[in-house]
Amino acid sequence: MKNFTAYRLIVVAMLIGWTALTYGQGATISGKVSNLSGEPLGFSSVAIEGSAMGASTDENGVFTIANVPAGEYKIVASFLGYETNRRRIKLAAGDQLTIDFTLAEAFNTMDEVVVTGTMKEVRRLDSPVPVEVYSPAFFKKNPTPNIYEALQNVNGVRPQLNCQVCNTGDIHINGLEGPYTMVLIDGMPIVSSLATVYGLSGIPNSLVERMEIVKGPASSLYGSEAIGGLINIITKDPGKAPVLSVDVMGTTWEALNIDLGVKFNASKAASVLTGVNYYNYDDVIDNNGDNFTDVTIQERVSIFQKWNFKRKDNRLFTLAGRYYWEDRWGGEVAWTQAFRGGDEIYGEAITTERWEFLGQYQLPLVENMMFSFSFNSHQQNSVYGDIPYIADQKIGFGQLYWDKKLGKHDLLVGSAVRYTFYDDNTPATGGPATDANNNPDEIWLPGIFVQDEIAINEKNKMLLGLRYDYNQAHGNIFTPRLAYKWSITNNDILRLNAGTGFRVVNLFTEDHAALTGAREVIIAEKLEPEQSYNVNINYIKKMYSNNGSSGSIELSGWYTYFTNVIFPDYETNDNQIIYRNLDGSAVTKGISLNADLTLANGFSFLLGGSLMDVSKEENGLSERQILTERFTGTWSVSYQFLNNKMAIDYTGNVYGPMLLPLLGERDPRPGESPWWSIQNIQLTYKGIQKFEFYAGVKNLLNWTPWKNQQEAIIARSFDPFDRGVDFDGAGNALATAQNPNALTFDPTYMYAPNQGIRGFLGIRYTMK
Repeated sequence: MKNFTAYRLIVVAMLIGWTALTYGQGATISGKVSNLSGEPLGFSSVAIEGSAMGASTDENGVFTIANVPAGEYKIVASFLGYETNRRRIKLAAGDQLTIDFTLAEAFNTMDEVVVTGTMKEVRRLDSPVPVEVYSPAFFKKNPTPNIYEALQNVNGVRPQLNCQVCNTGDIHINGLEGPYTMVLIDGMPIVSSLATVYGLSGIPNSLVERMEIVKGPASSLYGSEAIGGLINIITKDPGKAPVLSVDVMGTTWEALNIDLGVKFNASKAASVLTGVNYYNYDDVIDNNGDNFTDVTIQERVSIFQKWNFKRKDNRLFTLAGRYYWEDRWGGEVAWTQAFRGGDEIYGEAITTERWEFLGQYQLPLVENMMFSFSFNSHQQNSVYGDIPYIADQKIGFGQLYWDKKLGKHDLLVGSAVRYTFYDDNTPATGGPATDANNNPDEIWLPGIFVQDEIAINEKNKMLLGLRYDYNQAHGNIFTPRLAYKWSITNNDILRLNAGTGFRVVNLFTEDHAALTGAREVIIAEKLEPEQSYNVNINYIKKMYSNNGSSGSIELSGWYTYFTNVIFPDYETNDNQIIYRNLDGSAVTKGISLNADLTLANGFSFLLGGSLMDVSKEENGLSERQILTERFTGTWSVSYQFLNNKMAIDYTGNVYGPMLLPLLGERDPRPGESPWWSIQNIQLTYKGIQKFEFYAGVKNLLNWTPWKNQQEAIIARSFDPFDRGVDFDGAGNALATAQNPNALTFDPTYMYAPNQGIRGFLGIRYTMK
């Protein structure tokens, strides 16, 4: 017995010795991680996939992984905002392998961390809710003076201009109009429906870390307005932002855009990031000969500042604020400020001033509890010809939620309250503030929500959510939500989402067509909140090759059914817009495909396409929604050359025909738009340290909505005050010898930008 015990001890000792010897003869992997310009990516991650072995690079981008057993592996290098790079390697005992990684800036990466779908930080592939992520590298492929215009190259998202003269607009997602899209900054509903275009203009591009887009209802987490989808603009962490960034761009149409970002430490515990945006365009151009400006004259200033505070246990505390001022006008080319609000020369002039404040504070508790808050004040002083529109809107928002993991359950429980104050000089609130009958809207919208993300097993997750809101005018509103994620393989993900959404309506904060002065607004009945029921399915396939190339395919399908749709009737009376709840239903359905491919030879491709059908049904009759295309396509083709110091980008979009708002059967303008496309090309040089130079051409095809069209886009642009129009007793225009088509002045016939081909030139400077 004693001999047997001694024998076992000897065997164990030999095994331990052999293991130690083998481990000591393990291979070593070392190298460097850098970007395409050769700059080191400090503190990036290098790991051997499927194991706990890995390392972080130092500030010079250098890494070492020691004691790697012999075998075949896949080694992965990643860095936030860059495409992940994977290589297959084969190691023998004692090998000393040197491998360098070059990472390209990502424009829509699968490995990005997202927060929008679930209010939790999670890797995009792990989220049960499909979230699209777009980084600054994506938007640099087609530089624009504001985020609103930059969205033109996102598949399924379209900036829609609603006014030919003042150029205001909104954002369409999957064919749904702007009021259905919620816009967030750092997760806060800072951009109200009164100001989608203003809120998305003037956010300094130098401050944007990424943009997250969710398509489909998100009301169960974010409440009213998130009925069709949401856009979350994530700003940079001041602690990680460059010390100084400058971006200056000018165009041959004499537009100037300046972005400035500065970071400094206010103290050991506080870092501050400040961004300033200035835009100016003051060249009166009338290329289509209708005596109206083709592009609105604009000047704007936006100042954004964000503070991050260091706290015990790395608890979060951020504060941010923005001031925005803009003055814009469009109209007859002879218009000046002296004619503002008069009836001699027609012009639409809008002066906007906004204050925004937001923050997040993690409570000093053992439990993970977060308090978020925001406030914005929007004053708008406008005239549409001789009709003034003076509006004042204030929105306050507060939200407290508790994030807790319990076994397989990842819970999120919270409450929120939103206060909206709205006053204007229209009958919507009783008239001017000086009028005794003035009655501003004041709406409190409290709500509670709960979400449970269940890890069924390693490959399956389910998310259940429910939100309850109480509106003083509409009562109780429930919005449930269901999401399911199946990881078929590590490279194949299938998601199924279903849920409901709601929207409380304020027409005058959403529809600029109602404010042009061209039509009278009629509210035919007490309007009820809109409700939607949605289901969508999403499939993602990732692809990697041994030479560093990678790609992905994402396929989505959706179906949304609406009740109580707010229907703007342009046809019953040519001189009116009549609003009422649709006595029927509306449906949007479609499929979309996104594909991206990054090759080791310097080429990268991003292609997208969406087929959709948006229609409404009433009294047994179905018809398409106006200003909604059946097909949209986007693309980006890029090539890096000259040792990655030079890049060329070719971007564009194409849209199918959409129904347009006519003034009646006699209106000679086409009732449907043609196929149209905006295409751009850009050359970027990165050969000088800290500098980037870029130049290119926008709208290569010189396409405009009046191209190849005989009729004027603006009906009766020669008579904007309708002095030559005769009306019947009901307010309808009459056909006369001077007006045979019974038209009135109408600038709402608008579906695409008027600006033709133009060159641009810019320079960027970054000090890290």
